[in-house]
Amino acid sequence: MKKILVTGGCGYIGSHTIVDLIQNGFHVISADNNSRSKPAILEGVERITGVKVKNYTVDLCIFDDTHAVFVENPDIDGIIHFAAYKAVGESVENPLMYFENNNNSLINILKCASEFNIPHFVFSSSCTVYGNPDESPVTENTITKEAESPYGYTKQMGEQIVRLTANSNELQTILLRYFNPVGAHPSIQIGEIPIGRPANLVPAITQTAIGKLPQMQVYGNDYPTRDGSCLRDYIHVSDIAHAHTLALHYLIDHKNKSNCEVFNLGTGNGYTVFEVIKAFEKVSQQSLNYTVAPRRPGDITAIYANNEKARSLLGWSPKYNLDDMMLTAWSWEMKLKQEETLFGGKNAQLN
Repeated sequence: MKKILVTGGCGYIGSHTIVDLIQNGFHVISADNNSRSKPAILEGVERITGVKVKNYTVDLCIFDDTHAVFVENPDIDGIIHFAAYKAVGESVENPLMYFENNNNSLINILKCASEFNIPHFVFSSSCTVYGNPDESPVTENTITKEAESPYGYTKQMGEQIVRLTANSNELQTILLRYFNPVGAHPSIQIGEIPIGRPANLVPAITQTAIGKLPQMQVYGNDYPTRDGSCLRDYIHVSDIAHAHTLALHYLIDHKNKSNCEVFNLGTGNGYTVFEVIKAFEKVSQQSLNYTVAPRRPGDITAIYANNEKARSLLGWSPKYNLDDMMLTAWSWEMKLKQEETLFGGKNAQLN
């Protein structure tokens, strides 16, 4: 089995990707300092797969600690790099923290990949690299505009760092531009666990519905969209996860035409905030308590993906619709609530 290092493996997308990799025959190790994640999520991975995944609790911004992981695992065949801060609003408030964490961790990982001659590298990028596009859907060839947030800048910079590094050595790389991952694994054994008040829409919805939050806010109802709220391409996290497995196979099978290829990962459909709320209310039978607030700095009006490249070259096809996304997210939120009630402090690490 080929050994894959997943950085940020205890995180939301990272943990789902570990499940998909294991189920497709890969041996996986994780590196995650748990500053924005919960180590207990790997217990859910083990319940799904039957495999206990080793996690190295290291800060990837510290080179010596990062290097030690590679010394212990000289047989790593590929890296999927998720580890990064990802809250747009927080990045606006504290840009230096984002530039330092996201860029330094990436540089250290790439230094090790070069030193240990690791051939395959998949970078967790984002649709934020497109900035505020003039039109949607966006393709991989859409001109990237100025990012709307420091987080978006770190992804633009990260892509350039990966691309230029690949040009200087034998590293074969893929940049995966996610749109808006939501939902939870169909087994409801793993899902999203926001640290503090959630910055993303769907966990804000589910936490409000379950009673963790008294009310949620819709940031802006005066955008030039069909109902005035922001429009995004929401995609199930398990669909995103499977694309990483396909991307690794694409590199391993030497199907890539260049040393750095880019793929959009979205459903190709745009939904507004109000449409997502309505979908949640339908599948959950809950009436959501929300209010409209002013626009939030860093948010763009609308963006959704053209995903034909990923479909044709990776053989990737999203399986889950918006109702599936909302239902699994709600089921996961209810599971967290149930475990909190049943186990109290014992399972507090999941909340």
